[in-house]
Amino acid sequence: MIILGIILMIIGFVAALPVLWTIGIILVVVGLILWLLGSMGHAVGGRRFYY
Repeated sequence: MIILGIILMIIGFVAALPVLWTIGIILVVVGLILWLLGSMGHAVGGRRFYY
């Protein structure tokens, strides 16, 4: 999810599409939150690891 967000951010920046840039930022933030919770041992949505 983090990698997809970064790719969308790059495409949105290069193509000057603010919608892709915004979606990319949202995906990166959600991916980082899930990664942080998973590394702390909290199960989110019934899954302990997200990768």
